[in-house]
Amino acid sequence: MLLTLTTTHRPATDLGYLLHKNPAALRSVDVWFGKAHVFYPEATDERCTAALLIDVDPIGLVRRKSRGAELASLEPYVNDRPYAVSSFMSVALAKLFGTAMAGRSAERQELADSPLPLDVRIPALPCRGGEELLRRLFEPLGYDVSATPIPLDEQFPEWGDSPYLETQLQTTARVADVLNHLYVLLPVLDDAKHYWVSRDEIEKLLRRGEGWLRDHPENELITRRYLRYQPRLAREALARLLEEDQSDPDLEVRRHDEEEEQVERRIGLGDQRMDAVLGALKTVAAGRVLDLGCGDGRLLQAMLRDGSFERIVGVDVSYAVLERVARRLRLQEMSPKQRERIELVQSSLTYKDRRLQGYDAAAVVEVVEHLDPSRLDAFEGALFGVARPGTVVLTTPNAEYNVRFEGLPTGSMRHRDHRFEWTRADFETWARGAAERSGYAVRFEPVGPVDPEVGPPTQMAVFTR
Repeated sequence: MLLTLTTTHRPATDLGYLLHKNPAALRSVDVWFGKAHVFYPEATDERCTAALLIDVDPIGLVRRKSRGAELASLEPYVNDRPYAVSSFMSVALAKLFGTAMAGRSAERQELADSPLPLDVRIPALPCRGGEELLRRLFEPLGYDVSATPIPLDEQFPEWGDSPYLETQLQTTARVADVLNHLYVLLPVLDDAKHYWVSRDEIEKLLRRGEGWLRDHPENELITRRYLRYQPRLAREALARLLEEDQSDPDLEVRRHDEEEEQVERRIGLGDQRMDAVLGALKTVAAGRVLDLGCGDGRLLQAMLRDGSFERIVGVDVSYAVLERVARRLRLQEMSPKQRERIELVQSSLTYKDRRLQGYDAAAVVEVVEHLDPSRLDAFEGALFGVARPGTVVLTTPNAEYNVRFEGLPTGSMRHRDHRFEWTRADFETWARGAAERSGYAVRFEPVGPVDPEVGPPTQMAVFTR
């Protein structure tokens, strides 16, 4: 059972500091299912590869399981466990790379916090769901996936392919993030675990999934498979993951939206913003439109009233928000013809989601400022690199205008969940850079009354491919 991790970051041998394993030494540890070894097949300044090899003892596993009972089948002795990556690999990752998975490095902490070019190779990956599932799990996390099916028997091609894939995963990310992704997703792909799943597994899942699992478009499938289809544990894990047991998400969203609306209501900015976005979409004759971060559904509602929009998709990371939008739009009461025009999709704007490809336009209305600045590159890649609509209409607050809002304390942002608010210069710098990197042209339009000193309250960029 083999997994390799390679980087070309220079000096590449710094990978040893991040994994806490010396490239010049072999490290071996006993695990309950055999022995695990870490070694480096190559270690130069230009390229460094760490290999995790697990020598599974199937006879020992049988004896441990049977405790001396006579077995009537050869299956425990003849199986794929010594060769195909499984939950055994997750156990070995945690045992040998636990500190690296926590993102700690006494000698190279700045490097541990930095995204690096990383290449994961797995010669035999069991995937109950095929290459399509592999892509659904890893591509939203920013991986380029390459997989080759392994035939059941090369001498008998008519037998078809096995459920195993020779797999390569490439990304630019923190080493800790990649290790945690593998820890959770490898047993999910195998759809099996080699030990009893108890409530302790919820804690492991939430700890290893921190920062990415909540927003993953397949978080329900991942949770269900990771917990081996134990509905009670899966429900508890999902509730904690989505924080549904902590507060009422609908109420919290409404409170935050009301705060921002109160600030902007005096100048009727919300209506002006909707008119500007609809106008931009109609100018390019967009028939198939994504509303990314659809929030309260106002834009969806406006597009439904306009017959020129043939296909409308509202996207949000929160199930609670989508449920609230469905109630607001009264989806259950719509005529079949009208219902066919609209779909609500749970997805994160920072994950590569191929379901969002092939649309004429995407609206991103007052959303980008809710992202952590460190996630802007992922947002840019997912939107302009993968979804790649013909037109993107993006609005965001103009931080300079905040001084004109009565009752907004100096230096405050309009919404408590805003991670930043751009000045006009900051916004134009980011937008022009994103357009140039992605093959789009961009123009800027003011939204709302333009102040001669501080500009408009909302700034809008229209990207065209």
